[in-house]
Amino acid sequence: MMNVITKTIQLADGRNITIETGKLAKQADGSVTVRMGNTVLLATVCAAKDANPGVDFMPLQVEYKEKFSAIGRFPGGFTRREGRASDYEILTCRLVDRALRPLFPDDYHAEVFVNIILFSADGVDMPDALAGLAASAALAVSDIPFNGPISEVRVARLEGKFVVNPTFEQLEKADMDIMVGATIDNIMMVEGEMDEVQEADLLEAIKVAHEAIKDQCRVQLELQEAVGKTVKRTYCHEENDEELRADVRAKCYDKAFAVAMSGTDKHARAEAFEAIITEYKASFSEEDLEAKGGMIARYYHDVEKEAMRRAILDHGKRLDGRDTRTIRPIWTEVDCLPGPHGSSIFTRGETQSLTTVTLGTKSDEKLVDDVLNYGKERFLLHYNFPPFSTGEARPQRGVGRREIGHGNLAHRALKRMLPEKYPYVVRVMSDILESNGSSSMATVCAGTLALMDAGVPMKRPVSGIAMGLISENKGQNYAILSDILGDEDHLGDMDFKVTGTKDGITATQMDIKVDGLSYEILENALAQAKEGRLHILGKITECMAEPREDLKPHAPRIESLTIPKEFIGAVIGPGGKIIQSMQEESGATINIEEVDGVGVIEISSNNKASIDKALGMISAIVVVPEVGKTYLATVKSVMPYGVFVEFLPGKEGLLHISEVDWKRYEAIEETGLDTGAKVDVKLLEIDPKSGKFRLSRKATIEKPEGYEERPPRRNNGEGRPPRRNGNDKNYKSE
Repeated sequence: MMNVITKTIQLADGRNITIETGKLAKQADGSVTVRMGNTVLLATVCAAKDANPGVDFMPLQVEYKEKFSAIGRFPGGFTRREGRASDYEILTCRLVDRALRPLFPDDYHAEVFVNIILFSADGVDMPDALAGLAASAALAVSDIPFNGPISEVRVARLEGKFVVNPTFEQLEKADMDIMVGATIDNIMMVEGEMDEVQEADLLEAIKVAHEAIKDQCRVQLELQEAVGKTVKRTYCHEENDEELRADVRAKCYDKAFAVAMSGTDKHARAEAFEAIITEYKASFSEEDLEAKGGMIARYYHDVEKEAMRRAILDHGKRLDGRDTRTIRPIWTEVDCLPGPHGSSIFTRGETQSLTTVTLGTKSDEKLVDDVLNYGKERFLLHYNFPPFSTGEARPQRGVGRREIGHGNLAHRALKRMLPEKYPYVVRVMSDILESNGSSSMATVCAGTLALMDAGVPMKRPVSGIAMGLISENKGQNYAILSDILGDEDHLGDMDFKVTGTKDGITATQMDIKVDGLSYEILENALAQAKEGRLHILGKITECMAEPREDLKPHAPRIESLTIPKEFIGAVIGPGGKIIQSMQEESGATINIEEVDGVGVIEISSNNKASIDKALGMISAIVVVPEVGKTYLATVKSVMPYGVFVEFLPGKEGLLHISEVDWKRYEAIEETGLDTGAKVDVKLLEIDPKSGKFRLSRKATIEKPEGYEERPPRRNNGEGRPPRRNGNDKNYKSE
């Protein structure tokens, strides 16, 4: 029998979110449906009873999937079924994962699978804003250990006012778009983009989000109690030896602390840390190591973490010797590669990005075919993280979720600084050649330089910085770190990335791993981030202060023009014949589409002469024939009574034998006109009913002296004079 339980959350604007459990997917450890308007998500969670041998981390996997049937669409592709996850789905997975992962118990290592499926939507409400709530509610009604609940909401700012979970339509008009994940007490995750907003505005948006999240968490607690899942399953996933733990600390801590204070580079420091544990393990037999090796590794990791944290908190000294506010040395270079349309190298400490920019035409647009998002993308940013960037000897596989996430952050940081209605499709590609923390921020900085090197007229240059945090006693004692290292990210309490221009923030991403992070700490972190961000921005503008005035010689040139809608077909021609012939003859690429009731034409080539020739050909097509004007025409076909000529592209008319010359011809062959011949013609008249053109070559030639006008031949309307009596001396049968 079903025992359906429903709870309702009311947003400030009166919209409702309902959470229901006990009806669908009841064999999962936990399942709920979340509904807002016509948007319906099903979230399920399943966890293994025991951890796999040797696992000492949280094996959480979050999947988010949107069904095309949710909006009444067929999937694309040959099979007509959903395929691999889209970038949007992967990014939504990451948003949920980052909020959930820190809240599982540290010693809980069973595999946990969270699946969120969009089953219904109407394109009004945004489902990704509900995914975190759905996942947390599924955990709440399960017996899986979890220190939640959490929820996630999107906050947008429209005309100075904050809106929680805006619609698609509202978001298009917003100057701020952030997603926030939090528990009742703590912010866990922030990610978003904005139009150069101030730090205080971002902090206010986070507070608005947190207030909405608190209500959603309270409803989940009520749901959990109604289902009777307040007591979670017991587990024992770690074997511990407290004497061994104490021994590892006693014999390794001082040595690890000395390394933490030594200020060495990444690889020397890693080798020094590794030598400590190797020396310690040497005192054990192979049998003991087989039994206790996993525990020793865990305990020594804790020793390293404590040594690093004490060096920072007690002595203000970081692993590479810097203080908490100093940015690593930076060197930059632009125009470093001859082939791309723009290129740069940005190196900060031991993190390096080689970034290129490619400028393309309309045919290079990316087609986006997601369930709720169908369109074209004109600004692309791809981030690659090869294993050699960290000195790893392993093969490079396909693009991972991390690369998609980091690339998306850099994309959001830069995209609002590109000019509106820019005619080029732009692809930025960042290859990380060295990595020791904050490679996504290096991508933002290198991307800015490469865009300016390509001649893209950015509104303002953008820089980025990653901030860290080391804290204890629930934030009573803390240190904010500027430009964090990889180890400071791994062993620290916060990774807070901020990008922006001199005028404000353009994007942010924050992951928090501890309880009790106050808004005061966030405010201080944002202020310190601004200081570091402006310092890095200064280094960027020292290298290149503004975009190139012109594109590089081998970059494509684009000219755009609009034409009346009725001429689109004439430019394309039957089966694309005319536009294809123009491309072949001119050497330029021509794209045309209807936008807002007019034809928008884009002509591209890296040869100006090709563009000019294509422009001339198109202008000839769309020009309106003028009575009394002379045109250079081409003979297209020859008939006994005259020749048909094309005097403008797609515009043909009859040049009657009587209008070829002042001289009277008895046969068309006498004129010397043949297919392909060029001849000047004057447009005498356009028939108002049929639209036929009356043309004359005779009218372009000066009348001979003493010329006697003969009676004109009568025309039967088909271009052929009517037959006459054979006794007529001035008539010869045609």
